[in-house]
Amino acid sequence: MARNVVVVGTQWGDEGKGKIVDWLTGSAAGVVRFQGGHNAGHTLVVGCGEARREYKLNLVPSGIVHPGIQCYIGNGVVLDIQHLLKEIDALEKGGIEVCSRLHVSPGCALILPYHAALDQAREAKRDPAAKIGTTGKGIGPAYEDKVARRGIKVHDLFEQKRLAEKLAEALDYHNFTLTRYLGAGATDYRATLDLALACGERLKPMVTDVSAALHAMSQAGENLLFEGAQGTLLDIDHGTYPFVTSSTCVAGQAAAGAGIGPNLLHYVLGVTKAYCTRVGGGPFPSELDIETEGAPGHQLSKKGREFGTVTGRARRCGWFDAAALRRSALINGLSGLCITKLDVLDGLETLNICVGYRLDGERVDLLPMGADEVARCEPVFETLPGWTERTNGLQRWEDLPQNARAYLERLEQLCRTPIAIVSTGPERAETILRQHPFD
Repeated sequence: MARNVVVVGTQWGDEGKGKIVDWLTGSAAGVVRFQGGHNAGHTLVVGCGEARREYKLNLVPSGIVHPGIQCYIGNGVVLDIQHLLKEIDALEKGGIEVCSRLHVSPGCALILPYHAALDQAREAKRDPAAKIGTTGKGIGPAYEDKVARRGIKVHDLFEQKRLAEKLAEALDYHNFTLTRYLGAGATDYRATLDLALACGERLKPMVTDVSAALHAMSQAGENLLFEGAQGTLLDIDHGTYPFVTSSTCVAGQAAAGAGIGPNLLHYVLGVTKAYCTRVGGGPFPSELDIETEGAPGHQLSKKGREFGTVTGRARRCGWFDAAALRRSALINGLSGLCITKLDVLDGLETLNICVGYRLDGERVDLLPMGADEVARCEPVFETLPGWTERTNGLQRWEDLPQNARAYLERLEQLCRTPIAIVSTGPERAETILRQHPFD
């Protein structure tokens, strides 16, 4: 009987989902990406010593580094084909065969050059205090076009007349906004059409009815792994709006964004760091100072190498926020947790956990909805002793320092979700398994 697992981020993204998806792929026949765009970034470390390879992925599902695994990009993804093709070329240059194993839904909405131009021009026009911290990749404008029913989808690439007409209509609308309101340059129609047609020809062999393919695999008893991008607290509906991404990042979107029924989602694994990070603007109740050398936040930043995979921006760092995780657990229906980057905490004398907030004079134990309320939250901390022993690379729960186990057990209690996996380093083997999501 097939068993399907959804992996989602439970914080503000960058939780280390790529490594976990890569690790779990050994139990799956297919890996599915179901939302977001190339604003997501996964770094995978495979092998060790001279055989060690590092792969940075934005659109191609993390399972691609496993030979024989089928990978799917579902209809919920917004697709920059030019970027996808560059990613495929880089992977194949590194010895990984991609094209025969990558399947792209014809229902994916396209990100075209005018979407990125709009994204960047809007952010430049915003007041500094109101900047979202967008990656400028065009993800938001592409989702807007999709919802406004003026979007161009993958299947349009193979009908030249239809594509030309839809592109002309879209550019007539968007170039007016770019030039007359945002003060930016216009996007060239002919160049955009030629680019779309050329990319479409290369993409065509990979276009597949993903919904039907996934259903057939599941019916045949094959396990599937669904890979989310960004994190729950960046979700367009449930995150710290408006400082959020443009897609639905929660586990339920795996069904809609891949074209399968929710009855085929059997286990939801929530990935969370042993502390918190955030890139870009928006409230962050447990945030720490990362600039002062010797301060806890500085250690988290430097030891954790907290820089965005896509943007290279320094991530803001803070203590673990259990009240925020409880919100994520409710929204996603988490079956289990995976704690990553535990080793970054090694050597800290004491550790704080945000267990709730003071909001307008009252105690709150769950992250509020919306950025304004979250910005007014004052964190309530619980302090636990740290540990001096090294956790990096450990593979057994029993080998963890006593204080590290106590810290994890307290997170489990506060978040009301069992810990299934602990990651103690970037490599596949640096993992502690307590409960396998596919069992």
